[in-house]
Amino acid sequence: MGEQDFDADLLVIGGGINGVGIARDAAGRGLRVILCEKGDLAGATSSASTKLIHGGLRYLEHYEFKLVRAALREREVLLNAAPHIVRPLRFILPQSPGVRPAWLIRIGLFLYDHLGERKRLAGSGSLNLNGSPYGAPLKPELQKAAYYSDCWVDDSRLVVLNALDAAERGAEILTRTECVHAVPEASGAGWQVMLLDHRSGTRKRIRARVVVNAAGPWAERCLADVLEGLPVTSMRLVRGSHIIVPRLFDHDNAYIFQNPDRRIVFAIPYQQNFTMIGTTDADFDGDLDAVTISAGEVDYLCETANRFFTRSISRDDIVWSFSGVRPLLGDGSDQPDQVTRDYRLDLRRTPSGSVALSVLGGKITTYRKLAEQAVNKLDAIFNTDKDNWTAAAPLPGGDIPGADIDAFIDAAARDYPWLADDLLERYARSYGTRLAVMLDGVAGMQGLGDALCPGLHVSEIRYLVDHEWAMTATDILWRRTKLGLRADPAAEARLQTWLDANGGAA
Repeated sequence: MGEQDFDADLLVIGGGINGVGIARDAAGRGLRVILCEKGDLAGATSSASTKLIHGGLRYLEHYEFKLVRAALREREVLLNAAPHIVRPLRFILPQSPGVRPAWLIRIGLFLYDHLGERKRLAGSGSLNLNGSPYGAPLKPELQKAAYYSDCWVDDSRLVVLNALDAAERGAEILTRTECVHAVPEASGAGWQVMLLDHRSGTRKRIRARVVVNAAGPWAERCLADVLEGLPVTSMRLVRGSHIIVPRLFDHDNAYIFQNPDRRIVFAIPYQQNFTMIGTTDADFDGDLDAVTISAGEVDYLCETANRFFTRSISRDDIVWSFSGVRPLLGDGSDQPDQVTRDYRLDLRRTPSGSVALSVLGGKITTYRKLAEQAVNKLDAIFNTDKDNWTAAAPLPGGDIPGADIDAFIDAAARDYPWLADDLLERYARSYGTRLAVMLDGVAGMQGLGDALCPGLHVSEIRYLVDHEWAMTATDILWRRTKLGLRADPAAEARLQTWLDANGGAA
């Protein structure tokens, strides 16, 4: 059988950040790619992150200089590739007696400033919290702090934009489609794969030359139950949880707090009116399809906030919580927060010679580099003649002149003078230059259609269904737009009714 008999050069299992990153990179090199995801894009870990593109300041304590350097370099790459969904964010680190001495923090921040190629982000420094707006919401005994810069990211939109770019380069993106079985061919030429469409209940058989297991926390299960003929690699699953409470401070900076147990917790501005507090690190062995915050994690995050903020919070203040499971490489560490966030690309051949690549570990910041290295590992098989390309390529909507989002918003305000300011800001920061696609043919506020939920008009919903694989109210409210906190159950039901009638959920 010849190469033309295969449905795909590459079947990617998993629609999280690593899966879509690999699909994008491979499609851009001319490979025929199919990606299957049993749920929605970013439906699990990749939409439950702390929403940071960061080097990982605390990883320096564990001497993971290589990981930190790679992550710091990726900050600049992603700032240029997607300035609409990635933005600089300054972090304030109050000095906590008895945890890490000030001199150690100064050394760590010096390394953080100089390990990577920092061009657009401000450097670190120190400040006096007494009388400062940054000290106002904090306990009065917190007098001194350090500060440094990292980046905030809309994590689930980062996933969607990678999938969109992959699709526009020829990849086939199949959501709500599960890979239920993959059998290596006796010839070693590739794989016979069975896919299940959860919308229709139909099964489809395809042939793929190489399979990539990018199933995230399901990667070990994929090796055990789906891919035949491969050894199973054990992963350490760690749950990270966050709580959302009404806004605890008025400025746009974030805090990073040091707890007495030496763990760190972030407090980050979220959706204008809220503060996100997280994350935790707890070993996980439960149902991966039903991950929720534990009572102990709620208490831990509330106690942390109350240790530093003057305004006390309790369970009653929590308006939402979310949890995700990180698939980490087991390295013998006793504490989950000390397990490495590095990754391994495990290239294996079955006894017959069929090839599969498993992505083990990783973090959202380094997904692009991981994808690049993954496709490079397969180059001996595919012999593509295109070099590494993603570092200089903007993501959809990211081709903003000079990567200057503020100037872009000003220009958009001139192009759409009828658009309400709050919508203009959100649209620009969600869709970037794809704003023109979403508003094509719309000439005024009435042209946006009905608002089925606060701030969510029919024209945007239609765009998300037609271009971004949105099928349910949850897809739209909690992943594509992050408007879920503003939608009551009646509005969510109204949105789902519209989707059912207009081509959303099948």
